[in-house]
Amino acid sequence: MSIPAESSINAFPCRSGKVRDVYDLESILPGHLLIVASDRISAFDVIMPTPITGKGKILTSLATFWFNHCTDIPHHLIETDSGRFPAALQPYTRGLTGQASLVRKTAVIPIECVARGYLAGSGWVEYQQTGTVCGLSLPPGLKQCDKLPHPIFTPATKADVGHDENISFERSVQMIGQPLATRLRDLTLSLYDRAAAFALARGIIIADTKFEFGLLPDGQLLLIDEILTPDSSRFWSAAEYVPGRDQASFDKQFLRNWLLQQPWDRTPPGPALPNEVVAGTLARYQEAHQRITGNPCAL
Repeated sequence: MSIPAESSINAFPCRSGKVRDVYDLESILPGHLLIVASDRISAFDVIMPTPITGKGKILTSLATFWFNHCTDIPHHLIETDSGRFPAALQPYTRGLTGQASLVRKTAVIPIECVARGYLAGSGWVEYQQTGTVCGLSLPPGLKQCDKLPHPIFTPATKADVGHDENISFERSVQMIGQPLATRLRDLTLSLYDRAAAFALARGIIIADTKFEFGLLPDGQLLLIDEILTPDSSRFWSAAEYVPGRDQASFDKQFLRNWLLQQPWDRTPPGPALPNEVVAGTLARYQEAHQRITGNPCAL
């Protein structure tokens, strides 16, 4: 792909995260950003050197489906069809078909809003040590991947580089105030309940997921970033679910499991991924898209 420099999206200020690149369009579209979902993949907070080609399109398509499904909740998404972008933007987005989202710019609230319905990941690690998850006491005797008595809100601090840190609800109140923290908790659990029920009817357990929120200049709260994708959630096969062990998944766990078998200390750089790991990861992302939306993602 060859794009003249003056017509490249790189003409705009960019903030690169682990997976997404965010371009500030203030000079041509005030109050707007362009988010490009790359084919990068991270695990243990390290970006792998090998891309998963097609992953960015799957993430964009699936997140768009969920935003359109949650029409009663204000969100930042405006358009993902590059052919329908404003004329002023179109010269800059050639080559980004299926990966770019035009969104409203917000002041990002510096907390990741995590909902957990099952005991896995860092929550399982903490529970084994203390019987709690983010300071919330849980019943004794729970097994790995057990369904929790009810979904819980376990916020975390946001980190573009390095590890996010789980925090208590009380700590989130100290950071952003009681009214906003309570509102985020209630919205997060409501979104999770609805999405989990929708996905379960399609054979997928959403074990946990994270949401992010931002504020418009007028104070309106918007759901932002990507939502309910294999990058931001644990998707398990409902048909193969058995507590007490790792689950068959449609997310990054396949990659994590391979990495755990490698002589790698979880610091950059990550190891190059073999073709079978790339293909297996992409197949799981595509399966999640197919099950949830009812359609494959065109890559």
